[in-house]
Amino acid sequence: MRYYFVLIITLCLLGISNILNAQVKIINLESQPIWGPTGYDYVEYYYLPDIEAYYNVPQHSYYYYNNGSWRNSSYLPLSLINYDYYNSYKVVVNEKDPWRNHKIYREKYHSYKDRYDQQMIWASSDEKYFVIKNHPQHQNWLKQQSQDNGKHKGWHKENEGKGNHNDDKQKDKNNK
Repeated sequence: MRYYFVLIITLCLLGISNILNAQVKIINLESQPIWGPTGYDYVEYYYLPDIEAYYNVPQHSYYYYNNGSWRNSSYLPLSLINYDYYNSYKVVVNEKDPWRNHKIYREKYHSYKDRYDQQMIWASSDEKYFVIKNHPQHQNWLKQQSQDNGKHKGWHKENEGKGNHNDDKQKDKNNK
């Protein structure tokens, strides 16, 4: 009886742990590079088909095959230094150690090499990406956040209603 009680408690704790872990992984927009694709609130890795390498978003590091083994580095090797982040396709992979299944990814996404039709975060006007440090609108977003004191979302609210106010002024001039 004691054994079953301990087993049930252990299974419950594991279940709760998995639920909490899933909730923590919901959003990591701030970690994503501006050359990453839009449309993903959470990204673990990008598979880079043009160079058959992986970029770990949370750790800001690369995994690439070199001299017979997978290497992990903060930078790509010199042989890949000319890789164009902004004009290459990235495949989002939310799997632990995806290079262990590299053959599958290479076969599945081979046709994505030399594709340039993916919208990048840096070009997005979606406000959720303004939180990313190097986004072109990040500084405007920071200014708005400091003015808002965190009371509401969206840096665009600063300009909300200004169009109507100016329209009212124009109407007043026309009526005089």
